[in-house]
Formats: sequence, structure tokens, C-alpha cells
Amino acid sequence: MSTIEQNLQQVTERISSTARQCGRDPQEITLLAVSKTKPVTVIEEAIRAGQTAFGENYVQEGIEKISYFQQKAVTTPLSWHFIGPLQSNKSRLVAEHFDWLHTLDRRQLAQRLNNQRPQALAPLNVLIQINISGEDSKSGILPAGLAELAAQVAELPRLRLRGLMAIPAPQADYQRQLAVFQKMAAIFGDLRRRHPGVDTLSLGMTDDMPAAIVAGSTLVRIGTAIFGARDYQAPTA
Repeated sequence: MSTIEQNLQQVTERISSTARQCGRDPQEITLLAVSKTKPVTVIEEAIRAGQTAFGENYVQEGIEKISYFQQKAVTTPLSWHFIGPLQSNKSRLVAEHFDWLHTLDRRQLAQRLNNQRPQALAPLNVLIQINISGEDSKSGILPAGLAELAAQVAELPRLRLRGLMAIPAPQADYQRQLAVFQKMAAIFGDLRRRHPGVDTLSLGMTDDMPAAIVAGSTLVRIGTAIFGARDYQAPTA
């Protein structure tokens, strides 16, 4: 068994254990392997171990990986998620290549993505990013702006509003992590009442995954626990 396979098994077991302890079905929770800055060789290991959903932060790097696996004609259906901040001048690349965008935060970007999504592809799955900690340095909208933006996105035929994503300010204390995630879960519940098709709450990374699952996350974004420390010498395009 490879190191990547072992790591994936350990993360999956941790997800299952945490879910069962709080009375949730582990099948409700998707594991997104954050593969940014990692070479295709380790992604291939993850695919062989059964992982199919991957998250990328850098547009060009992500497209190169997507193209690599398309050219290899991998038989396993893969799902590619763009999880980094997206500049408007790169929206076409995401619209044309990715399956998901986790960081939608403005109407103009939504309109561009809608116009640029190829008709041959299924609508782009989008999550609205919430700046739940109110940090000036963080991307995302404040909760007060969610209803308006969600209504606008729901009207765009080439986008599919799937839910919310947040990256709260780091907290070492579990109870503080949980409190912020529960706040996000309440906002998510309100969004689902307004838009019944919404089904995804993207919360939790390696250091705060248990609290996110207890609060109700349906998708956890795990990189370090699967692939190890990241190489930030990688391109940032």
C-alpha cells in the first residue's frame, strides 16, 4: 500500500468515525483531495486508491492537470474543483475546464462564467464563498449579501447553484471552530429553504475537519493529510 493510499484510508476512516459519533451518515460527506502544487504522479496514486474529486487553487496548474488526465483517457470519472480566488480575466478558463467553482463572490463574475460556459458541458456547479469571520484579507461576501447574490445566480442557466463555502479564521480551540461552523450551517439551512436544489456545504480542512463535520459540512477539503506539505514554489497563475 502506497503512502497516499494509506493517508486516504486514514482520512476516510476519520471522516466516517466523526460522522457516526455525531449521528450522521458518512456517505453524506464528500472528500475533496486538495492537490494544488502536487505533481500528477501523486494524483495518479490517489486515483488508483479510489479518489475521484480534486481541488486546485491555481488556474493554469489545474488546467494542465485536467488536460493530462483527459489525454490519458482515464476511465474513472474525475471531478475537478477550482477552490482559489478567481480573477475575472481568468474566468473563461475555469468555465471551460472545471466542474466546480467554490469561490463565487460577485454578480459580475457569475455573469461572465455563465456566458463563457460551453454549451457542450453541463452547467458549472458553483458555491458562494462566505466571509464568515469578517476578515478584510479574505475573499467572499458577508452573510448579509447572500440572498441577493444567490437569487441572481439561480437565474443563470449555465450555472448551478449548489451551496456555500467558507474558510474561517484559524482557531486552535475545537469549541471556537465548532461555533463558527455552526453559524455557517445556519446560513446554509436558510439558503436551502430559499433554494431547494442547494445541497453542498464546503467546510473543513485538515486541522478543523472534525468540527466541520459535526456542524454539518457535506464536503471537506483535505490536502496536507493526504499529500503532505505543499510546495509553494509552484506557479501561482
